[in-house]
Amino acid sequence: MKINSFRNEHFFLSNFYEAPVTYDGLTYQNNEAAFQAQKCADPKERDAFTAMNPSEAKRAGRRVQLRKDWEQIKVSVMADIVKAKFEQNSDLADRLLATGDAYLEEGNDWGDRIWGTVNGKGANCLGIILMDVREKISAEKEH
Repeated sequence: MKINSFRNEHFFLSNFYEAPVTYDGLTYQNNEAAFQAQKCADPKERDAFTAMNPSEAKRAGRRVQLRKDWEQIKVSVMADIVKAKFEQNSDLADRLLATGDAYLEEGNDWGDRIWGTVNGKGANCLGIILMDVREKISAEKEH
């Protein structure tokens, strides 16, 4: 089985889904804000992201001074934030586990071929991270 869109019943898989996540000492309203905040060269600027909705955070993330190592760390930062979302929201962890062994792919029409795919083409980094987190949560529940 394949889930190729994080909308409707699978919207909870999206970084735009409103679910509180605490990361690096701050609590954000959604994963998008947590992720965009980590781009800031000055850690003090991250605080502003805690009150932002996903769209505001995405826009603000385009205007911050990027930390020098961003390209090297962005995938591992995303992995940590996604893991935190599901560890801190057990209802969402249960929903993630309920996807079973479905292939998760963030199919989109806004041109994101890094975190998702467009017409099936792209790196699908978010989908891969979600499947990895699902596997880890599943393994932890077995023990």
